[in-house]
Amino acid sequence: MARESKKSSATKSGSAARSPIRWRMWLGIAGGGLLVATSAFAAMKVRQYVIHDPEFTISRDRPDSLTIEGLKYTNRAKVRRVFSADFGGSIFSVPLDERRRRLLAIDWVEDASVSRVWPDRLVVRLRERTPVAYVYFGTGVLLIDAYGALLEPPPASHFGFPVLKGVRQDETEEQRRERVHTLLLFQQEMGYLAKDLSEVDISDAENIRVVTQMDRRAVELIMGDVNFANRYQNFANHYPEIHKHLPEAKIFDLRLDDRITARE
Repeated sequence: MARESKKSSATKSGSAARSPIRWRMWLGIAGGGLLVATSAFAAMKVRQYVIHDPEFTISRDRPDSLTIEGLKYTNRAKVRRVFSADFGGSIFSVPLDERRRRLLAIDWVEDASVSRVWPDRLVVRLRERTPVAYVYFGTGVLLIDAYGALLEPPPASHFGFPVLKGVRQDETEEQRRERVHTLLLFQQEMGYLAKDLSEVDISDAENIRVVTQMDRRAVELIMGDVNFANRYQNFANHYPEIHKHLPEAKIFDLRLDDRITARE
């Protein structure tokens, strides 16, 4: 009987010891929940403040509300239109990722970033594409960059690029990129002589044709697919003599390194 009494007494003592621990646990949970609720309420109040307080409003009347850096050829009006819905609202309401996505859809923009500047300014930083040639389509003249992107020529601009023939407007950007790559390899092999060319036709990558000026006359040269610089330099060296004997010739085949064939 004494043992049973001791056992019962020990059980009651253990329950009493665990009871305060449970209460502390529940108090801790309740306190944590209250802290989360308080933080959420405070965050909501802060958000309401920065969204509605006039201090953070992007004003149309301030020229520096939207600063655009790196813009040289990109149409400024197109860039500003991306942010037209943001004027009059809070700087913290601007969806930066969405605005960047729309900037990248502008033809001249290769990369872009949009930043908030306290308390009410946006800064746009652009990296523009670098054109390498002109292309002619039925819709007009465009520029093309090394990645095959088509660009509207800026007003009153002039670039010393050749016309690239063999590119179609209905091709994918990947297909155009491959054609431009052919042009760039050709120009690399031509070296400084490439500056004399006004037109490069890469319709057939294994038989490149070019147009250049010789004694103020436009002549077409069939270059083949190798040894471009040597073939061109050899033709330039012999052109005065060739012109003396064949003054009407305008097309010349240079695909054989040991001879130049004139075509009427």
